[in-house]
Amino acid sequence: MDTAQWLDELAEGLSEHGWMSFDITPWLGEALLKSLQAEIILLDQKDALKSAGVGRGSSPVRDRSIRRDKIAWLQGSTPAQAEIFEFFQSLRLGLNQRLFLGLKRIEAHYATYHCGDFYKPHVDSFQGRASRIVSLVLYLNDDWLPADGGALQIYSRQNNSEVCARILPEAGRVAVFMSEEILHEVVEAHRTRYSLACWFRQDEIPLPISALL
Repeated sequence: MDTAQWLDELAEGLSEHGWMSFDITPWLGEALLKSLQAEIILLDQKDALKSAGVGRGSSPVRDRSIRRDKIAWLQGSTPAQAEIFEFFQSLRLGLNQRLFLGLKRIEAHYATYHCGDFYKPHVDSFQGRASRIVSLVLYLNDDWLPADGGALQIYSRQNNSEVCARILPEAGRVAVFMSEEILHEVVEAHRTRYSLACWFRQDEIPLPISALL
């Protein structure tokens, strides 16, 4: 499948269902996935990730009853980050051409869930904020099994009590969904789980990094 056809299918999935999941390895390549995986593992080993908060603005609340992951924001400062940002920018342009979303910029962070960590059901943006519009999560875990937990649980756009998908965080798999519409959660992980999250936004002025934590 060529890139244009893949983008057509992604746009159709987002329009019809509000989300889509697929293996993105053919477009990113094994080498880039391994480089990103090595980066987040090293950050985790150095204890360089920070506990994530809930809410937006200058005073996010760190509530471990809601989420327990740790994150590190990407700045495009390494070859692997620069390459994945280039891919995200091409995706931003492709979605704008097909869905007329007016996406202007991206933000991204690494996320680590240790054994016992989770993120309760939530959406990534409040309705009408015109901030985060499309969410993407890229997984960086080898040999993940259902017994390892940590699945991304997607809820139906029509019924927030109905689970319509459980996505295992296998290396190279992505989940893409509409940030304001799709309720989702990360169920409890039973081994360390690595991912990279990206948001495509309509606003133009980046918030200070401190406001995003």
